[in-house]
Amino acid sequence: MYFKRFYDTDLAQASYMLGCQKTGECLVVDPVRDIAQYLDEARRQKLRVTHVTETHIHADYLSGSRELARATGAKLLLSSEGGEGWQYTYDDGNQVKLHDGDRFMVGNVRIQAVHTPGHTPEHLSFLVTDTPRGDAPSMILTGDFVFVGDLGRPDLLDEAAGGQNTRFTGARQMFASLRDKFLTLPDYVQVWPGHGSGSACGKALGAVPTTTVGYERALSWWGRLVEQGNEDSFTRELLSGQPDAPLYYGRMKTENRDGPALLGEVQPLAELSAEAVKAKIASGARLIDTRAKENHHAAAPMGSVNIPDGGTLETWSGWLLTPKRELILLAPADRAEDLRRKLWMVGLDHVTGFIPSPEGLDTAPAQPIPVTELESHPDALILDVRAKTEYEAGHLPGARQLHAGRLPWRLDTLPRDREIIVHCQGGARSAAAASLLRAEGFDVLELAGGYDAWAKTQNT
Repeated sequence: MYFKRFYDTDLAQASYMLGCQKTGECLVVDPVRDIAQYLDEARRQKLRVTHVTETHIHADYLSGSRELARATGAKLLLSSEGGEGWQYTYDDGNQVKLHDGDRFMVGNVRIQAVHTPGHTPEHLSFLVTDTPRGDAPSMILTGDFVFVGDLGRPDLLDEAAGGQNTRFTGARQMFASLRDKFLTLPDYVQVWPGHGSGSACGKALGAVPTTTVGYERALSWWGRLVEQGNEDSFTRELLSGQPDAPLYYGRMKTENRDGPALLGEVQPLAELSAEAVKAKIASGARLIDTRAKENHHAAAPMGSVNIPDGGTLETWSGWLLTPKRELILLAPADRAEDLRRKLWMVGLDHVTGFIPSPEGLDTAPAQPIPVTELESHPDALILDVRAKTEYEAGHLPGARQLHAGRLPWRLDTLPRDREIIVHCQGGARSAAAASLLRAEGFDVLELAGGYDAWAKTQNT
């Protein structure tokens, strides 16, 4: 059996390829939209992508399952569990519906679907058996069910997708899935989850890529509670302290249910002149300044949002940008195409060009103010764009908390006749959030060094 884990560090998201070298077939589980990596790996291993599946209707990124199945002619196997409202609404003619206990073969590798609701009602995990070695499963791909050291949160539907108290039903389903499905497996079964540390799909995910059923049974926070049947304590612990869910998750959930748009053949990204960029901005396009925040602060292009090239571009783009608006990249020519592909991960497809430098654009300085200047702005709204758990651990007096990932959907709750001073923990998130507010016409300043800088002044 061939097995490979693909990992997107920005989204903290894992996808998997399982293959049978004897027959040349392979399965991809939970692919992202940039499918070139799977096609390239299949070619290197002399495999054909014959099956594509996913563990559930994802909310934190746009799935590549439809794209990959269309490109390869593979069967697309999707959950038919969860009941009304949790069924995929598209069918390209290559789909197979999966129910609890269904099995299918990828060459000599046997895959069994296991319905494991909790994170979402339709969620499946996949038991994997390498039949030439025996009839016992060797691993389980758990998606957003069981992580290393944590569990998938059951409150995302309430937090980001308009649900009403679905978290309690989800917590009970999670408890039952662990008791009746996961903990009935042998201790030696390897666990390969869909996310790692940094994902908002749980609150304390481990950084190592894999674990085992036995390890989680013995050492996880939930193992003892489930084996003792203590559902009430389990529910309280599972639901407490979950991070804010960015509101773009609701859009991702809907698009993944109804069928992500197919990218197909994509033309190279065009380099634009400064005049062309200014004309597009005047017509409503958004310029994404991918330079470091210090460069943006020194000369911020009008109408731009600062989302630096690096390990948070996909996540912050999902937080602060919407798919209806035309997008332009301010990025070097040798980075533009890769950054465009990163935006695909969160459904931002309408990128029409790039400009390699801000030369010729209308710019203005946007330097943050030091903590010592706060007293000079007594009437300003202090906007804390950190997570609510960070805010609850300590915050500036009178500050309002609004997670950066909720800003585009909460602009109408912010004052346009009052100065706003934006801060986060250290200054990175607030730079991006403030640039969005500035582009939307708000009177905005940033607090240099964020909460950390303010807290230091309280201890001196």
